[in-house]
Amino acid sequence: MGKNISAENRIKELIEQLNAASKAYYAEDREIMDNFTYDRLYDELVKLEEESGIYMSDSPTRNVGYEAVKSLPESVHEQPMLSLDKTKEIEELRSFIAENKTILSWKMDGLTIVLTYKNGELEKAVTRGNGVKGEVVTNNAKVFKGLPVRIPFKNELVIRGEAYITYADFEAINEEMPETEAKYKNPRNLCSGSVRQLDSRIAASRNVRIKIFSLVRADGVDFKNSHKNEFEWLKTLGFDVVEYKVVMAEDLDAAMDYFSEKVKTNEFPSDGLVALYDDIAYGESLGRTAKAPRNSIAFKWADEIRPTHLLEVEWSPSRTGLINPIAVFEPVELEGTTVSRASLHNVSILKELQLGIGDEITVYKANMIIPQVADNLTRSDSLEIPDKCPACGGSTHIEGSGDVQTLVCENPKCPAKAIKAFEHFVSRDAMDIEGLSESTLEKFIAHGFIHSYADLFNMQEHKDEITAMDGFGEKSYNNLIAAAEKAKNTTADRLLYAFGIPGIGGAGAKLIAEHFDFDIQKMMNASSQELCEIDGIGEVMANAYVNWWNEPENSENFKKVLDIVNIEKAPEKELKDNIAGKTFVITGSLNHYTNRDELKAFIQNSGGKVTGSVSAKTDYLINNDTSSGSSKNKKARELGIPVISEEEFIEMAQ
Repeated sequence: MGKNISAENRIKELIEQLNAASKAYYAEDREIMDNFTYDRLYDELVKLEEESGIYMSDSPTRNVGYEAVKSLPESVHEQPMLSLDKTKEIEELRSFIAENKTILSWKMDGLTIVLTYKNGELEKAVTRGNGVKGEVVTNNAKVFKGLPVRIPFKNELVIRGEAYITYADFEAINEEMPETEAKYKNPRNLCSGSVRQLDSRIAASRNVRIKIFSLVRADGVDFKNSHKNEFEWLKTLGFDVVEYKVVMAEDLDAAMDYFSEKVKTNEFPSDGLVALYDDIAYGESLGRTAKAPRNSIAFKWADEIRPTHLLEVEWSPSRTGLINPIAVFEPVELEGTTVSRASLHNVSILKELQLGIGDEITVYKANMIIPQVADNLTRSDSLEIPDKCPACGGSTHIEGSGDVQTLVCENPKCPAKAIKAFEHFVSRDAMDIEGLSESTLEKFIAHGFIHSYADLFNMQEHKDEITAMDGFGEKSYNNLIAAAEKAKNTTADRLLYAFGIPGIGGAGAKLIAEHFDFDIQKMMNASSQELCEIDGIGEVMANAYVNWWNEPENSENFKKVLDIVNIEKAPEKELKDNIAGKTFVITGSLNHYTNRDELKAFIQNSGGKVTGSVSAKTDYLINNDTSSGSSKNKKARELGIPVISEEEFIEMAQ
């Protein structure tokens, strides 16, 4: 068992190192690992995967094929999923434990998923649903970060886990969603929405993860009547098992101290703990009530709630036009820190609380981390929703209904929109003009230095005014001009991304640029039909892209910047007759090419195209194990697509 755990840990370590190196090289244009080291670690990973039989979903050796479905079918659970009885009292928890050895673990605040493995492969993933049946989300589960999709255990295995999104990813995703009607309220909502998407790309892009908290069935394995042994065995298969401690009633206090401190720094949301008797047979002999099993109980954090008074509601405009309400209240101490502000998220929540200035409200930290308004004790319902934007004075209106009402600024020229748009334009992944922070942009816009993106490259016209501004001098000015000059040398995809076209992030801009061979004119004049041919670009995104270009002001602003910048030339292609115009899918390990990226680059440079999944548009599947029963091989055979080895491809490319 020790050897497997060691291999599993090393596999995860290698995946993290190799993925970090790839992201730095391909997404950030910087090198943190030389090719020799990358290849050595990659080969070590391949060997460990083959020896252990553990294959993680985010391994660089695995070419993920994203899939989409038209709807989510339902599936009945093998065993009904009951709720747990709950307590907020430690002494009640101690009484439950009594003389029984008990496993105490995190109660995750995410989306429960039931996973079924057969013949060592992930066969099915189903949401909890109503406890009796849930929705099938197998395609999405296959791209959960760090979830094994192939394991060495060949008998049937059924386990339960909690899908979640970390706080850091939650904040980053919320910041990068300009096209949505409202920000997500919390990581759980975002996770639930991501897992239940019809296109698995979304779950992958949002870094959905999963921690396993229960084993339902593992045919043929004797766990010596211990749930602890189940957990440790699952770890040997590569699963991320929820952290736990084995406790007795007398040492409960020490464990509770540990968990109550740890929750403050956890990267994942947790709303309490779960206590489970370790003795499997004894726990099962207790049976269950109509609603809950008797062998376990949930301990819910008793949120520290403090009363305070609402001083004001700030309305914060964004570059998308949304105006988000923020409660400002008399400062209070919560979970060891002073808080005085909490997001109200949207108009619906604000209305539900019936707020008014001066009202006595109660506040707490959700999961002991995120400040929230719990209740309004006064409920004066006297707060007026502004009909004018605080940034520009333009008219506002409420969009949506029910629990998704949002306040929107109608003025397309709103400075708040402009500031956020300019901030995006100069960001590192876009035009990368250093020194232009949000506060600096605010000053420049207020002084009339900047009206359009093109003005960012002509700031020397305002040298005297800039150097005279508070916080600026000759050195700061020179650094700014040098940064703008440097930013003039860019790539087609970075320029496209900089303009903040709805739905087009950095990855989407790169896909479009590569598809049109980095030809700016073709990118500007692309039709929706042409865009839908790109693997990764759907109809909604394609239509939004075309509509953006159809706005004269957008295309004119783009052309003004295009006249100023220098677009790097696309790499020269050496077209090969047997590859040009053909679509390939690559899977499995390689023998001749260093890695898949090298083979992909060769195919693209030869005029071919590489996609992630096998479809009717695929011409060849490259897999050195041509006779394997992998899902890609099966799909290729069903569609009559040739499965060729690396050697056969090399011969074709001669």
